[in-house]
Amino acid sequence: MNAPRTRVQRRPVHGVLLLDKPLGLSSNNALQKCKWLLRAEKAGHTGTLDPLATGVLPLCFGAATKFSQLQLDADKTYEATVRLGVKTSTGDAEGEVIEERPVPTITAERLAEVVAQFTGAMRQMPPMHSALKKDGKALYEYARAGEEVEREARDVVVWSLELAFGETPDTLKLLAKVSKGTYIRTLGEDIGEALGCGGHLTSLRRIATGHFDLSGCITLDRLEALSEQERLSCLRPVDSLLPDHTPVTLDADNAGRFLSGLRRRGNWQDNEHIAVFGEQPRALLGTAHIKGGELIPGRLLSPPEVAQILESNL
Repeated sequence: MNAPRTRVQRRPVHGVLLLDKPLGLSSNNALQKCKWLLRAEKAGHTGTLDPLATGVLPLCFGAATKFSQLQLDADKTYEATVRLGVKTSTGDAEGEVIEERPVPTITAERLAEVVAQFTGAMRQMPPMHSALKKDGKALYEYARAGEEVEREARDVVVWSLELAFGETPDTLKLLAKVSKGTYIRTLGEDIGEALGCGGHLTSLRRIATGHFDLSGCITLDRLEALSEQERLSCLRPVDSLLPDHTPVTLDADNAGRFLSGLRRRGNWQDNEHIAVFGEQPRALLGTAHIKGGELIPGRLLSPPEVAQILESNL
């Protein structure tokens, strides 16, 4: 007879875990695994990485989930390998081969032309094998059923692009910093088409999202090997999601009123991005914007969340 499963006792956990997502694991499975390891009550990720992709995946716990959209909107940087001459149904190594063409001789000058062609603002068609929804259903669900549905091209920006010859004549190394919503699989396919032979990704690694990069990440294996307290110490504070927000600090009376959703007046300049802190002790209260000398609440932490964060810092 199997032993009964031990029920995990959940608890309030607040902060950001930078995970180096392993190969073959979905973003949601990685999130659920880390949520279980931390015994966290509430968690969310900041945009998916394909199972065949690795790298920076910020995971938000507790109060940090209120600001996860900021990471969804952040620019991303990727490293990838493009296999030329072979197109697949998914644009990566997971799909079936649908076309093969000879790879022409590619010069450094031709690569430079392609880099210029695919750098800057452009319209990109989302792939069928993606999590984008159409009529409440993910595109990949249609694709797995053998259906192709109409979808609209999206405005994206490739801020920087580097292409280099790979270890074999039919591979390229790609390094790109892109805006939100850019599909590197599609970029790889389009580069292959521009070179006259098609292509698909054989590897994809996200090396940065916003101001977070691999240097601050922990692997799942390493996290599992730590003690419970050591795992908690890997969490970054909630306000690490707000690096571009100007801090404003309120005294105890104004902090309490702000937390209840009331506007505060002060000698402040207009600013769209404010991180508001309580003074004694210092604690993040939420975000706001300033207009006409008024501090106008945005996303707020709840008083229990503020108290729990302060208690965890003792």
